[in-house]
Amino acid sequence: MSSDALSKKGFSRRKFVALTGGAIVASGILAACGDATNTSAPAATTAASGAATTAAGAATTAASGTATTAAAASGDKITLSHWYHQYGEDGTQNAALKYASDYSKVNPNVTVKVEWIPGDYDSKLNAALLTPEGPDIYEGHLTNSMVQAGQVAPLDDLFTDDIKKDFDKVALARNTVDGKVYGVQMIIDPQLFYYRKSMLDKAGLKVPTTMDELINASKALNSGKVKGLFMGNDGGLGILAGNLVYAAGASYLDSSNKPAFNTDAVAAAWAQGKTLANSGTLLVGAPTDWWDPSAFNQNLSAMTWNGLWAMPGITKALADDFGVFPFPSAGPSGKQVVYSGGWAEFVNPKTKNLQAAKDYVNWLWLKSADKQQDWSLSYGFHIPPRISTAASADKLKSGPAAEVVSLTGKLGYGDLTIWNSAMGQALSDAFTNVVQKNADPKAELAAAQTKVQAELDKVLKK
Repeated sequence: MSSDALSKKGFSRRKFVALTGGAIVASGILAACGDATNTSAPAATTAASGAATTAAGAATTAASGTATTAAAASGDKITLSHWYHQYGEDGTQNAALKYASDYSKVNPNVTVKVEWIPGDYDSKLNAALLTPEGPDIYEGHLTNSMVQAGQVAPLDDLFTDDIKKDFDKVALARNTVDGKVYGVQMIIDPQLFYYRKSMLDKAGLKVPTTMDELINASKALNSGKVKGLFMGNDGGLGILAGNLVYAAGASYLDSSNKPAFNTDAVAAAWAQGKTLANSGTLLVGAPTDWWDPSAFNQNLSAMTWNGLWAMPGITKALADDFGVFPFPSAGPSGKQVVYSGGWAEFVNPKTKNLQAAKDYVNWLWLKSADKQQDWSLSYGFHIPPRISTAASADKLKSGPAAEVVSLTGKLGYGDLTIWNSAMGQALSDAFTNVVQKNADPKAELAAAQTKVQAELDKVLKK
């Protein structure tokens, strides 16, 4: 998301809690759009029209060239309802309409009806998916409960071995449950640190690679009106809690879905996080929060936490006087990490046109590299999940952008489908107690583990 869009549309519009779940613990020219229809749906019930079908037309093969829909084979015309949340970036709605129109040109028997959902997208989507006529295709973030509730259709037939090899491994894992692929990630939104090159050079500092170095750099760069580091107006609580788990070499859960964060290494990392949070070097009370680079661009901090989406705004403000680095390693068993978020596309298994819906998803998000680049880079600044598509994007081939792509591929980690908001809150509360109440990290991790296990027991029994 561009910084302009963030400041205009606001934090909630981009669903950053969902998009940054790992890091916090918890992106009208109707006449030109052919058959594509724009519906700004005020409620989930508008999805009912999405599954409407009409008789007529001739048989045609799907645009992917790999499958023929049942409807097309029988000569029927069909309409697919495609839901998007209301993106903040200018141009995204028209782009979605254009993609739908283009598909109708190559597959005349299929009309894709784009529905742009304002407000609380998640609530409206959840309500619509409970009905027999919810959207045929929709975007969101995969959870185990969606699979258990029968809200997502398996898409394994779209992911050939060649496509799997060419797909970002974190994005693929993020949309897989019990070995089955249920979603196609549309964009990758990595998060990491930005720093002012001139300020680090003047202070004689190297780019931090460990938590100790980050703490020391924040102290050394803290001078006058310039704070050492900006990690959000909560003083870094949200960003530090989850990232420190992975930076310590642990994870939220192990391969058996058991809590894996209650370790001595994480306890030591949280102690370092407490030191940083209470160092007096972090910017708080900024006009906008961490996702908007305005504070960094206005020299309010020498370093900042942000996403790749902020890079165009930072480049415009600072030219080449900035660099990027991943979240530093914490402790001797730690590792540098990059949180990797993003939206994914799903097919509703209740749709009357399952194959047609899968064919459209395949055409748009796996086959059409030009549209994937357009969606990622023409309106905001994101990484296309297909490795070859990202590698061929000119805007990602050089400078800090290329470095972010490389770091994300090497160091990226993403949300776990079974990890829910209650689990995230338990971990967040524990870290907050460490920082603000001087609580013992190991005791707090143990308490969080008990709460997370209780929540896992409920989720796994469903």
